[in-house]
Amino acid sequence: MRKSRFTEQQIIGFLKQAEAGMPIAELCRQGGFSDATFYKWRAKYGGMDAEEARRLKDLESENAKLKKLLAEAHLDIEALKVAFRVKR
Repeated sequence: MRKSRFTEQQIIGFLKQAEAGMPIAELCRQGGFSDATFYKWRAKYGGMDAEEARRLKDLESENAKLKKLLAEAHLDIEALKVAFRVKR
């Protein structure tokens, strides 16, 4: 997945500017991102502060690591099943 050019704190700053009344089109033009990106960010980070966004990122990272470990465990189990069938 592509890494964002903006940090969570910057994204939340943009969202707060929009909440304060800045037109979204103007905000997007100044920030250098599209309207679609803004609405995607609002769906993901809307109502969060910087600390909550950091916690979300940490949880997503931990979840990705756990999924990888689970996939590797399933591969090991399948390899053991194949090895057991060969010995019989």
